[in-house]
Amino acid sequence: MIRAALIGLVRGYRLLLSPWLGSACRFTPTCSAYSLQALERHGAAAGSYLTLARLARCHPWCAGGIDEVPAHAPALFTRFTAAPFPKKTP
Repeated sequence: MIRAALIGLVRGYRLLLSPWLGSACRFTPTCSAYSLQALERHGAAAGSYLTLARLARCHPWCAGGIDEVPAHAPALFTRFTAAPFPKKTP
């Protein structure tokens, strides 16, 4: 539910604000497209973290370039979803 709300916010930004502000993103895919991909692939917590990290890198001194959403969530988030104890073999 939270993920859907965040995706709705990003889509609202793309529909309402982005045309007025113009496209000046230094990265490919754009920050909003990156955000949508991160939220869909990794969920609300990890997707929000990846989005904020990407926005923090977007400044005038950054060269930009191709920056795809990672295939795996950051280690901070995989630690909480992994099994707590490995299975023992007999």
